[in-house]
Amino acid sequence: MSAGPILPFPEAEAPDGASAERARKLFVSEPDFLKGVVAMSGMPPADRVEVCVAGRSNVGKSTLINALTGRKALARASNTPGRTQEINFFTLGQSHYLVDLPGYGFANAPVAVVAKWQDLLKAYLAGRPSLRRAFVLIDARHGVKEVDEEIMSLLDASAVTFQTVLTKADKVKDAERDRALDRTRAALARHPAAYPELIVTSSEKGWGIPTLRATIAAIE
Repeated sequence: MSAGPILPFPEAEAPDGASAERARKLFVSEPDFLKGVVAMSGMPPADRVEVCVAGRSNVGKSTLINALTGRKALARASNTPGRTQEINFFTLGQSHYLVDLPGYGFANAPVAVVAKWQDLLKAYLAGRPSLRRAFVLIDARHGVKEVDEEIMSLLDASAVTFQTVLTKADKVKDAERDRALDRTRAALARHPAAYPELIVTSSEKGWGIPTLRATIAAIE
């Protein structure tokens, strides 16, 4: 009996117990906010593995970072979508930077200010030698939007591998989540920089958090 078709961009497998525990220790071993950066001249030394988290405003980036690190207030969520205009660096032990990029797609800020941090984002993605992977967050309730396609195209152009993470998966029924996954897979097929696995998460329920931790911990 032949096996069923292999889905493009399958969900990443959960880590084994030992891998999950190593990754957990990395994320809970005194993670700390290092600095917020508003210009390339303010970047910390590119002396360790670096991954960044990108997503449109209100997708749950801060909540996910807090869930990964086990710190409820490490990343501060703004009450106003689009307010965060800095690139925020967090340290994970002595080996990793976890970088929170400004939300995109909605900004309660003057056009000139938005343009300035969009330019900073482009410069960061194109010119950060220690950046190993970007994690693009997609809200499971809404799927891939045009602004998400734009950031994916920017990552393509910058030759930065990106992996898609569905957030808020507990907020939708199974059938809706499957449809969001199908739409996401169709979108990713258009982007050469897309990493060939997806991760489905719920920060509230803890779904996918060990998998995402282990994925980041394995990046060298």
